[in-house]
Amino acid sequence: MNFKTYAQAGSLALISALAAGHAVAAPSCGANPVVLNSYFETGFPLPTELSKEFTKQFPNVTFSIKEDMFATLMENSPRVLSGDNAPDLIRLPSISDLVKNGLLKNLDEYATAFGWDKYPPAQLAQNRVADGGSPRGEGSLYAMGLNYSMTGIFYNKALAAKIGMTKAPETVAELEDLMAKAKAASVPPIIIWNKPVVGLTFPLQNLMGSYGDPGAVNDWIFQRAGANVDTPANLTASQHLEQWIKAGYFQDDINSVDYATAMSRFMGGTGLFLFDGDWESGNFDKQMAGNVGFFLMPPAEAGGKHAAMSAPLTYGIGANAKNADCAAFFLNWVATNEEARKIDVAVGGSNPGGPVDLPLPAVTPGSVTEQTLAAGTTIAKDNGAMDFIANATGAIYAESWTPELQKMVGGRQTAEGMLKAVQDEYVKELSR
Repeated sequence: MNFKTYAQAGSLALISALAAGHAVAAPSCGANPVVLNSYFETGFPLPTELSKEFTKQFPNVTFSIKEDMFATLMENSPRVLSGDNAPDLIRLPSISDLVKNGLLKNLDEYATAFGWDKYPPAQLAQNRVADGGSPRGEGSLYAMGLNYSMTGIFYNKALAAKIGMTKAPETVAELEDLMAKAKAASVPPIIIWNKPVVGLTFPLQNLMGSYGDPGAVNDWIFQRAGANVDTPANLTASQHLEQWIKAGYFQDDINSVDYATAMSRFMGGTGLFLFDGDWESGNFDKQMAGNVGFFLMPPAEAGGKHAAMSAPLTYGIGANAKNADCAAFFLNWVATNEEARKIDVAVGGSNPGGPVDLPLPAVTPGSVTEQTLAAGTTIAKDNGAMDFIANATGAIYAESWTPELQKMVGGRQTAEGMLKAVQDEYVKELSR
């Protein structure tokens, strides 16, 4: 054990106790003023709300926050983490390359000190990385989740009633039938964004889970030997997406629509379905109370298992962070503090994770948040959680998924060509 981790908390007596194997207090933020250098994702208020509550409970700790879009985080993380003022807390869209280059702090000692290693293994698997940067899913812990989000399909209840939708579809075919009915009734079937990064990865990956094995998708994301995204099952999924584009189920201008615009359109009542994540549940419960429902992507066959993109809102600590102990204490507080867990659910709309014996905060019956939390139980039961396909490598989202799916919208790429191009880029990046 590296006793430097505990230096701010102790003395020679404490170090002696550690060496003797005696129980000691876990790292903390101490009593002196601390400013946590933080790099958050634009458009996601959860970490900011958590930081406000943390400062309320620990007034000696404040946060210096910088925010960037998801794509910018992916591009800038290596440079930011290798700089002189490495973040104490940083949102991590992808971690393999950062671990390979020694830019993230190994959290194994914190896991022991705080008891994270007693959490359900599936909670931590996506943030584990083997020596050398791959594969993911095993090895040491390099990040933690502020919560554990999941994607599915939100729907506008008023528009659903207009086309005769009385229940959630039980198969992909039933979902497609509802889209066709919406199109015929001049109701835009799906609201999506595709700029500056592509939202079409959401329906695409959900279709991959419907037609294939979510474990195989994770193998590719985790960089397991021999994994390939260009499979018959993924081709079927991609062909369905291509058919949806050609059928006009997405708005015509999706390549010029960003996330905020897509959300504004859906909340303005101009689309039936929105493929998105449970982090919007609390927002919908406030802005569209009673008029939004949620269901998981249906399986290909009735009675089949469900799968969904379901991943932690991943935050790590820079290898050269100046306040690593305090940052780790914050990550532990998020998972275990009663008020923090309430914020996780109310603002993030997602399961807060943490120790299995801690109850979920109460939610309003009939709310969207209640529906998304229940859906998470289904995904756990069906073992259908997939990490995000954009996280396979540090550059795959910007260099391949985004341009290839944008070209598909423009009729300049096919389902077959897209998967081949993405796999080629993946192989090229792993060979560097």
